[in-house]
Amino acid sequence: MSEGPGGALGAAERRAGRLGAAGYAFALCLAVLAAVGGIALLVEQPYLFPSLGPTVMLFFESPRQRSAAPRSSLIGHGVAILAGAGCLALFGLTDHPPVTQEGVTGARVGAAALSVALTALVLRLLDCPHPPAGATTLIVSLGLLTSTRELLAIAVGVLLVTVLGVALNRLLGVRQPLWR
Repeated sequence: MSEGPGGALGAAERRAGRLGAAGYAFALCLAVLAAVGGIALLVEQPYLFPSLGPTVMLFFESPRQRSAAPRSSLIGHGVAILAGAGCLALFGLTDHPPVTQEGVTGARVGAAALSVALTALVLRLLDCPHPPAGATTLIVSLGLLTSTRELLAIAVGVLLVTVLGVALNRLLGVRQPLWR
């Protein structure tokens, strides 16, 4: 996209170049993940998980890209959760301990590989790119978060990060599309 991000991010880039953009990303990644972490502490739910890091980085480093659109984040992680859970069931792993306890097995490799491939396929077909969803589907298919409660916590974490991230960008005048 030829048009810059505008708002505070555009101003930071004009004033301080790469350092200004880096400061913007630093401050807002810190704020959003700390806020979601605070909420997670209050309600004692695992709302923070690894693939939220790259999601917030997309929001604040490249907010005009399609992969940083709220639609891509929400649909991407939703598809990833479903693909990961579906592959767990398909490979008979729903009652198994996570890969960190059980070790790598052929079934786990199959579930992991297929879940990422399915996530990529569906997101491509929906024209909804969001690479961090690849981490989410692995978190599920590797058995790290698998219960209904944990899968709902993933979904809530994604929703919180997306709403807070987009709200902050918009509040600061950054032209991040609301939906594409």
